[in-house]
Amino acid sequence: MRRAAALALVVLGTVSCGAGQPASVPAPATSAPAQEAPESPTPAPATPTSTGPPAFSSKVSRVSREQLPYSWRPGCPVHYRDLRLVTLSYWGFDNKPHTGELVVRRTVTDDIETVFKKLYDWRWPIEQMKLVDAFKADDFDSIDANNTSAFNCRRATGSSNWSNHAYGEAIDINPQQNPYVTASGTTAHQNAKKFTERPIKGKGVINPGDKVVRAFAQVGWEWGGYWSGAKDYQHFSKGGG
Repeated sequence: MRRAAALALVVLGTVSCGAGQPASVPAPATSAPAQEAPESPTPAPATPTSTGPPAFSSKVSRVSREQLPYSWRPGCPVHYRDLRLVTLSYWGFDNKPHTGELVVRRTVTDDIETVFKKLYDWRWPIEQMKLVDAFKADDFDSIDANNTSAFNCRRATGSSNWSNHAYGEAIDINPQQNPYVTASGTTAHQNAKKFTERPIKGKGVINPGDKVVRAFAQVGWEWGGYWSGAKDYQHFSKGGG
């Protein structure tokens, strides 16, 4: 009788332990997600363009004869194969980023990229930047449209000598705000007459000693605003002239 009671207790204890095991041991299927949650991928940080303008960009490429239908011709002092098309960012008068084009000599493309990156980072404004061929290489029309341009196979103003533009080593920036002014203080462009004096404040204006002049000077380019007699406030050229 006592042996039978003991056996009954053993059986009862075994059943109780088996029934309680699922409650005391967590199921693997429910515990795994809680352990893996911290390992979820971290969201990528926001790019600079999500809170500001796109970064400055530039590209240098060869230029074809077809791209220069008016500005280059046989007999120019530099062959079109020695020119390069620089496509780059610039900050517009509308306070927005834009993409423009300049044709320069292949030996000065680094200078152009260096300076125009600074101008873009400063948000220094330029109204437009097209190849002078958009104006059939008419320098007067390009200037009247306040177009910033570089290469143009033409003579220097008032001279029979080639301009530095004909070598692809000069650039005119915002010619309305920075006109060519004769020694007597006049300019040929009606829309530029109020900009003939220096210094003067205004959007896209270049003044003696300002950061634009210094940026070009750092890469060996001289400013026409320092010429004696006539002043060419729009004009920068490699080595001057």
